[in-house]
Amino acid sequence: MFKNKILLITGGTGSFGNAVLNRFLHTEHFKEIRIFSRDEKKQDDMRNQLRNEKLKFYIGDVRDYNSIEKAMRGVDYVFHAAALKQVPSCEFFPIEATKTNVFGTQNVIDAAEYNKVKKVICLSTDKAAYPINAMGISKALMEKVAIASSRNCKNTTVCLTRYGNVMASRGSVIPLFINQIKNKEPLTITDPNMTRFLMSLDEAVELVLFAFEHGNSGDLFVNKAPAGTIGDLAQALKELCDANNEVKIIGTRHGEKLYETLCTREEMMKAEDMGEFYRIPADNRDLNYAKYFSEGVEDISKIEDYHSHNTKQLDVEEMKELLMKLPMLKEELEN
Repeated sequence: MFKNKILLITGGTGSFGNAVLNRFLHTEHFKEIRIFSRDEKKQDDMRNQLRNEKLKFYIGDVRDYNSIEKAMRGVDYVFHAAALKQVPSCEFFPIEATKTNVFGTQNVIDAAEYNKVKKVICLSTDKAAYPINAMGISKALMEKVAIASSRNCKNTTVCLTRYGNVMASRGSVIPLFINQIKNKEPLTITDPNMTRFLMSLDEAVELVLFAFEHGNSGDLFVNKAPAGTIGDLAQALKELCDANNEVKIIGTRHGEKLYETLCTREEMMKAEDMGEFYRIPADNRDLNYAKYFSEGVEDISKIEDYHSHNTKQLDVEEMKELLMKLPMLKEELEN
């Protein structure tokens, strides 16, 4: 489905964009891949490092409709990965998170519809389910914007993917722990009992590709993933690196949860099990609320959320096995 097609990646210089390029840059898939972002330095670094004629670079910001609309001309498929995603910074600047994550997403979808793009996949996060922080709230509203837009798009199919922590992505805890180990500093842990879903960048790309292939407009796809505690993650890295750094408990930061939810029980009520993924179809009820108020769902209170406390839990040895698959860690251990 991707042969001789043009792909646009918003936020394309980030971890996800790099993972997509690793997957497709040297294959017959896509005759052109467009990288759209506002960081000229990262684009220049990527251009010089990869030196591939298939790559085209566009400076712009999803907050600016005109810049994303120009980049969208002639595009067949869009990965929408541009976002503000650091929990503490979004907590202090929630309006900025809203401008990028909510209004930026609407701009991407509007530009895609105008240019008759075949399909847009918007990337969301487990923090959007029962959100308690500004980043999660802005992503939850982003999901609502995408689903609402999907009802009215005649030319473009709009889908969503939601996933948990992507291991070794930029700004995540694994690179932080590795740097602390290398510098012989204490490993700073918020709460050792805090659990998080664990998935690789490759698995995140697989989830998006699955959505491209199987998604109907308004669908939300969730990857089934194992989880583990932050305490066990730190211990696994220490053992792999043969390190004896002390562990320092610093307490829960702004807007952090003890565990993350990938699917709410309301979503699990209608989720379709597709093996490695859940497909959650859009709620396509109209504004006729009479039926909504008169007919409820009795069984919803018996269903459990799908969260990082009740999914498969990895112990230290299983976590070490998972970590050893990360190219970043392999490189660090070799060095």
